[in-house]
This record gives sequence, structure tokens and C-alpha cells, in this order.
Amino acid sequence: MSGITGTNSGRSSGVVGSAGSGITTDSSDPTTSTNPSGGVGTVFTNTTSGETYVCTDATGGSNVWTNVGDGTGNIKPTIPSQGTISGYMHGGYFAGVDNVIDKWSFSSDGNATNVGDSTYDHYGSATSSDRGNGYGYCCGSGQPYIDTIERVSYTSDGDATDHSNLLDIINQLAGHTSELYGFASGGYVSPTVKNVIQKWQFSTTNNSTDVCDLASAQYMVSGGSSETHGYTSGGYNPSRMIQKFSFSSTDDATDIADLTRSSAGSAATDSSTHGYHAGGDVGPSGSNVIDKHSFSSDDDSTDVGDLTVTTNHMVAGQSSTTHGYTSGGGYPHSDVISKHSFSSDGNASDVGDLTQARHFAGGNQY
Repeated sequence: MSGITGTNSGRSSGVVGSAGSGITTDSSDPTTSTNPSGGVGTVFTNTTSGETYVCTDATGGSNVWTNVGDGTGNIKPTIPSQGTISGYMHGGYFAGVDNVIDKWSFSSDGNATNVGDSTYDHYGSATSSDRGNGYGYCCGSGQPYIDTIERVSYTSDGDATDHSNLLDIINQLAGHTSELYGFASGGYVSPTVKNVIQKWQFSTTNNSTDVCDLASAQYMVSGGSSETHGYTSGGYNPSRMIQKFSFSSTDDATDIADLTRSSAGSAATDSSTHGYHAGGDVGPSGSNVIDKHSFSSDDDSTDVGDLTVTTNHMVAGQSSTTHGYTSGGGYPHSDVISKHSFSSDGNASDVGDLTQARHFAGGNQY
């Protein structure tokens, strides 16, 4: 790096980079909020440790800095299943099944707006998010049931497109997100409740493949994700089970813990350290409970707060880096968007409304 000079001017505003060079130096590492003036390709060298990073995703306040030394210690948003910009809701059911895509801001509370349409009417679909490339995925269910995996651009509002296909025409399955793949687990193909865990690659249009099995076949399940594992929880059979599987192996899922109650169609949200499951229930009474379980220890979940409304099955969940969001649900059908904090246990607050009350929708984030 001799002969290369940089500047830390602008660090107080979170903007780094030398005009015309795309190179900067500083005595500490960059963070996700270190915004490069040169955009993608900006080089950042820590003059204390000698570590060098390249910006590979210039998203304001959520930048990705890839270590180009030993390739470890990359600076990036904590887990792939979290977003920093917007929450999304795909389809759902009220008087009938619809294909509306709703969107709302994570940075300011408010109502959702209709920003596009799905390729089919959604009814209990699974979702995953390729945040690095700006796409969301929604698959399965529908009415009639369908095997489509569709893709939506989250960098520009608009309609979804057909991406690839699941293994089966399948209903009421759970979705999970790793860095490079979308996963779907469980579901229902009449008259069979499924135990399959399947995945598809974000960077190709190949159909999904069967990678392993759940410990117990379930449908109307909620899907959570840590950085390394998927979690499939509850189910209509009925179940309190939390099942866990690795994103990097073909080993079958294991039963690791229990929810505080039997639950079908809870809203799953993910902090960097814990999974949350809110609302949903087996039976007509519904629930407003927010459950929480640790990603680092396979312990039973605990009741840490309440939603603003009591919901029956199929509440949608969305995750920012700081809050879990729940939207919709039935019965009665709800249009409420609520959020609960990841940093402190407590009740959710009502922060906005969907464009239409509904349940059996798919939740996602960017």
C-alpha cells in the first residue's frame, strides 16, 4: 500500500473516500454505516491492523465491506434474513385470495402502499430474501395451489416475475433465508403433510432440490433463520416443536425445543441472536403472545410480550435489524402492522395499516 494516500475527511458524516481514487485509510475498521463516496469498489485500509476491505454493496447505512486479506471479518449486516429499508406483504386472503404486494418503511412508522402484483394469488406462501442483490422470493400455495417460485425486485417497485419451481404443488409451507439460497420446509399436498426441506439458488433459475427432511412433518408452520440455520416452528398437527436444520449440510432437522404453546401460522422474525414467533394458534381463540428462543442454545422459548391484536393463524412476519414486524392475520381479519423491539423484551406497538385486512399472506423484508 506504499505510495497510496487516503483521507478520513467526512468520517463525522459517515462518508469515506478520496475524490477520484476510491481509496481511504483510517486507524479503525469500517462499519455498515461507513458510506463510501466512491460506491462499490471503494478500498478501505485500516492503518493500525493492516486489514483491507472493498465495498461490495453500497447501500446507505447498511454497506457490505468484504475483507480482501484472509477473507474473514467481513463488515456486513448481521444475518441475511434482516432488512434495513422496507417490509413487504405478498398476497393473502380476505373476501378472496389476492395478488397485491404491500410495502412500508422501516425508518418511519406509517401505512403500507400497494407497489405491485404477484404472478398468482397467494394463500399461505413461503418467502425468502436475496438482500445482497435486491430481490425477494415468494413460493407455493396460491389458490389453486401452485409450485411457482416468483421473484420481485425490491430496488424498484413493480410486479413479480416467474423465477423457477418447487418440487411439488404445495401449500402452507415455511420459508427461510441463507446468504445464497432460499429454503422452504414442510407444507401440505393433499392428502399428505410433507416433511421435505428444499432449496433453490438465488443466482440461477434452476428449480428447487430436496436437501433433507424435517424431524416431524408439518404444515401451516412458521419459518425463521439465523446466519447458519433454518428454524421450522409449530404447525397445525398441532405442535409446539421448534425444528432446526443447517444451511450448509444435508443432515435432517432435529427437534431442539418447544414454543410456549401449540401454534399454527405464527409470524416468525429474526434478530441476530434470537428467533421470535408471534400470534397464531391452533383453534378459534387466537393468540397475542410473542415467543423468543435463542439461536446459540437450544432452549425452549419464553413469553416476552404481546401483540397489539389477537390473531388466529397465518400472521406475516418481517425483520429489520432492530425490530420484528407482524402484519395481518385472522380471525377477525386484521390490517394492523405492529413492531416489537429486539433489544428489549416487551409488548408490540401499532405502527401502521396494510392496504387491506387479510391473513395467509407472505412476509418479507429488504
